[in-house]
Amino acid sequence: MTILSNGHQWKYTEFTDNKNYSFNKKEILNSLTSEEIDDAYKSISNWKGYSPTPLLSLNKLSKELNLNKIFYKDENKRFDLKSFKALGGAYAVEKVTKGNKDIVVATATAGNHGRSVAWGAKRLGLSCKIFISEFVSDARGKAMSVLGADVVKVKGNYEKSLMECIKQSNENNWQIVQDVAWKDYMIVPKYTMAGYTVMMKEIADQIQEEKITHIILQAGVGGMAAAMVAGIAKYLNHIPVIIVVEPDSAACVMESIKTGKIEKIDIKRESLMGGMSCGEVSLVPWEILKNSVKHCISLPDDDIAKTMKLLGNSSFSDDKIIAGENSAPGVISLITSCEDQAIKEKLDLNEKSNVLVFGCEGDTDQEMYQKLINQN
Repeated sequence: MTILSNGHQWKYTEFTDNKNYSFNKKEILNSLTSEEIDDAYKSISNWKGYSPTPLLSLNKLSKELNLNKIFYKDENKRFDLKSFKALGGAYAVEKVTKGNKDIVVATATAGNHGRSVAWGAKRLGLSCKIFISEFVSDARGKAMSVLGADVVKVKGNYEKSLMECIKQSNENNWQIVQDVAWKDYMIVPKYTMAGYTVMMKEIADQIQEEKITHIILQAGVGGMAAAMVAGIAKYLNHIPVIIVVEPDSAACVMESIKTGKIEKIDIKRESLMGGMSCGEVSLVPWEILKNSVKHCISLPDDDIAKTMKLLGNSSFSDDKIIAGENSAPGVISLITSCEDQAIKEKLDLNEKSNVLVFGCEGDTDQEMYQKLINQN
């Protein structure tokens, strides 16, 4: 019996096209410049312990879906933090503190960004305050404490933890290192995104002469997705079909793409894809995403655990891949797109397609990882 034809119904909630689609390299690289991208790569590639994360082949899955290749960027191997976020927060800390040891850095986080900021602060010998919502697991909070951060739990959701972070930072003159932009707070999120573009530089080197035809990007507030679009504009000489995937409970990019302006989502339930459970797309990413994303897809949580398990037991690849909850959506959306004939034709997915998906984290919460992969 093959992986996919065992009667399991893979699910997506909604698929939509961007009626304002137009990929303009010049405009994209106005929002995040070539110089900013170069500077991030130059700095990060010189950090102790830096090496490019693997670009794996989901060879068993590509055969099953009748695609040429599926590339999987495995961020489980990123420094000791097991997440692409290591590239952003830590780089932003380095940029804003400029060697000043007296600065206290602060951030709000659902987990991985905070770890990156805490790690960046520890690298540079700085004090660090991290605000987490009551929905963030104790294991994720502890991982930041271990790095020397002072972790503050806030009642309510991520938005509440961010408001508390801003309030206390203003009162105490702390430097906020946030991956979300708002009016008059654009520079730090830009640094964070510039850090993320290192992934696309590595991918461009790793694919050599291969041409990526489709790229699926997870979105929370949109920072990683927009950074990858900027990386495409800078490093690739062709434009893949760009698809954004989000939890159906927090599809803020999709809703904004539909209307052409930033839409705020009232999150009624937190998704398993915790890092992607965000109600509003950030300003800097939106400037990049609003035209360059061709399609959006939203998913329920139903297939997350199953996908993590299949990646972990070598069902999709010759490699055993440790993939956290936020790594599964790219794979799920590709499977559902191939199984829905209308979407498959619209995306022009066929035996010549080379699809890139992002395994944006490993088992950053080991307890949660074990619980999910051991579900029946």
